[in-house]
Formats: sequence, structure tokens, C-alpha cells
Amino acid sequence: METLIDLEIFSPVHPWQHPVFAAQGLNVFIKRDDLIHPLISGNKWRKLKYVLQHARAQRKNHLVTFGGAYSNHLLATAAAAARFGFKATGIVRGEAVSNDTLFLCRLHGMNLIFVDRDSYRNKLKLFQEHFWHDEQAYFIDEGGASPLAIQGCSELVAELPQTYHHLFCACGTGTTAAGIITGLQQHHLPTHMHAVPVLKNGDFMRQEINAYLTTPADYTLHTDSHFGGYAKTTPELLQFIQQFTASTGILIEPIYTGKMLYALLQLAQQQYFAAGSQILAIHSGGIWGLLGMKDKFTLNS
Repeated sequence: METLIDLEIFSPVHPWQHPVFAAQGLNVFIKRDDLIHPLISGNKWRKLKYVLQHARAQRKNHLVTFGGAYSNHLLATAAAAARFGFKATGIVRGEAVSNDTLFLCRLHGMNLIFVDRDSYRNKLKLFQEHFWHDEQAYFIDEGGASPLAIQGCSELVAELPQTYHHLFCACGTGTTAAGIITGLQQHHLPTHMHAVPVLKNGDFMRQEINAYLTTPADYTLHTDSHFGGYAKTTPELLQFIQQFTASTGILIEPIYTGKMLYALLQLAQQQYFAAGSQILAIHSGGIWGLLGMKDKFTLNS
């Protein structure tokens, strides 16, 4: 008997209290998608849900996907494959290495293939070269990006307990932002979407998001909170993450959610929001990204 591909969603909304918000009469909340599952957390589950259902419907039982050595997507796919009865292969960018993330991938049964960075750029070619003979192989793009991922991410909006003036999320591929915008449109909500690219020169993200939208949307990109680029950090960002986690008990990481929350706080400090604004930030999970960053933190012994 095949396992039903679904998870019971547990993603409560918790307040984020800060003196800056209190002084301006702002009500700021965090939607805890990180609590959906320990490994298949946040937008990773939302992006994989319908992809996995499609693979099952196509009678494909071998998931093949892509990522870097600390990829949360690889780990989520490995855990989802184990949970729902698939075989999984991860094609990893760069030289062969061992680390905590890849250990967890292997522990969940994922086979890993390491490829050089030039070859990695053409993922479809890699898939065809390695799995042309495997009729059960199912291609999942890096990060799970796909129209099916948009459908999964759009469902977040139906879970919201109230209407917010502003909604924030981090952006790596634009898939999550496009899905949430689609959900806001489907529910005819006036909430203004704010996307925070975590890559340098993130203006291109507008093109990526718009490519997924069937109806044009008005949203804002905040492109100045990349801290040097993807997976780059600064002492200022690391200190913010340390203070945030220690004061809220909510674990965040410096690759996605940390940068987005920092951007939100900076905007509040600049009095960007009207007094009384209701603001929601999406914690998109991925806290295992901390494993590749732990040596960068300076913590009290």
C-alpha cells in the first residue's frame, strides 16, 4: 500500500516583539513554517508536495535533484524520499566532501554524485547522462523550483489567521514569493508582498517571479540585504541572528530568514511602515543551513 504524500501542517503565527516595533505601534508576526517538519521544513515541503504527488502519479520512484554541499533542498528531498517510499539521488555541485548535511542525506538513503561546477550548470544534461536508462528517474530542479512548487507555496495564504498590511519572505529562486503572491491574488487580499533576495544584484529576481505569475502583481523587492551575496555573511548579520535567537527562542539562519528579518527591522528603524501596520514574516525553515556557518559565529563559552 502506497504512503499518502502529505504532512499535517503545523505552522503557527508567533509575535515578534521589539522596542522599535513597540515605539511605532507596529504589530509584527512570524509564520513558523520551520515547524512543519524537522527536515522537510518550511517552503521546502510546500515546494515538494505536489512535485512528489506528480512523480507518484507518473509511476516514478527515483527522485533525482541538485544542490550544493549544504543544500537544505537536498536534505529535505532525502528525508521526503525516505518518508514517502522513493529512492533518491542528489547531484552535488563541487568536489567530493563530507559534512553534517551530506551525512544526514546519506543517513536517509540518498545516493550522492559530485560533479564539477561547469558541468553542474546544465542540470538536464547531467540528468540525461546519468539516468537515461532509468525509466523510474524523476527530475527535480535545484531548490524544487517548478510550477507545481508555486501551487504548494500558494496554499500558505489560506492558513493565515488574519489579513496583514505587509508580508515578507526571503528569495533565492523567487518560487516562494511567486507562490505567495498567487495565493494573495486567489484570495483577493490587499496585503502588499515584500521579497528580499538573498543574492547580490537581486533585481533579476523580479523577472524570475513574474515568469511564474499568470496575473501581474504589485510587489516590492528589497535588494540591499544580501550581505555580500548568497551564503555570505557579515559580523553584523551574525550578531543580529544571535541576538534574535537568544531573545525569541526562534532559531534562524544567515542564508535566508536571517537576512529577511534583518531587512524588515531595518525598514522599521527607517519608519518605512505606517503606525498600526500588521506585518507578517515567513520563516521558511532551512535552519540546517546553520551547519555550514557555525564556525563563523563568536559565541560565549
